[in-house]
Amino acid sequence: MREISFDTETTGLNPLDGDRLVEIGGVELFNFIPTGRTCHLYVNPQRDMPAEAFRIHGLSAEFLSDKPLFVDVADEFLDFVGDSRLVIHNAPFDMGFINMELGRCNKPKIPVTQVLDTLKLARRKFTTGSVSLDALCSRYGVDNTKRVYHGALFDAELLAEVYLEMNGGKQKNLGLMPDDESIDLDSMGDFEPEKRAVALQRPVPLPPVLSEEEIEAHAKFLAGMKTDPAWNKYLK
Repeated sequence: MREISFDTETTGLNPLDGDRLVEIGGVELFNFIPTGRTCHLYVNPQRDMPAEAFRIHGLSAEFLSDKPLFVDVADEFLDFVGDSRLVIHNAPFDMGFINMELGRCNKPKIPVTQVLDTLKLARRKFTTGSVSLDALCSRYGVDNTKRVYHGALFDAELLAEVYLEMNGGKQKNLGLMPDDESIDLDSMGDFEPEKRAVALQRPVPLPPVLSEEEIEAHAKFLAGMKTDPAWNKYLK
């Protein structure tokens, strides 16, 4: 299952008040694990940078002045996301800016059905205490000590680690397959069922649950039935 851990930085809190997107960060996940593929884009907001926003992410209007406009990177962003689910902490905030920018350049907006809000998940999981990204990093032991400023890509990477822990941690990815990196996971669907069943048999069968007397009594019961019961094929 492909997902994108995602975050943005902006000039303020409300796109309807003229605030704009300035940074996009996305981390590709496959079955909750980062693949190493990322999307990181700076965007020229074509406006000044309020002091409050600068204190949060450290991106000045001067730094962003030579960066591309959103319309110039929109296709790159949409190609990276594709139809994968976006995993976002406080999704309404980020999606408000993303869909505003997409609308401005006549691109299709991302539907709410394609978004997973980890803030809502955390509020259901932890009914007391803070569920900010920093608080969740602390709860799950995710190292965020390098976080001087908020940065879209760095925060997306932190969220990817938190999201993995929220779904069972690294042990969730442990299976009963041989510890062999040469296995081609894409070809696993071609295994014959009989071969797969043999591979998963116990080396030593478990002892029978029923006694010999119970098995014999059950066989006599089946023999007295008028039709051939389905149990007979299992007794063989």
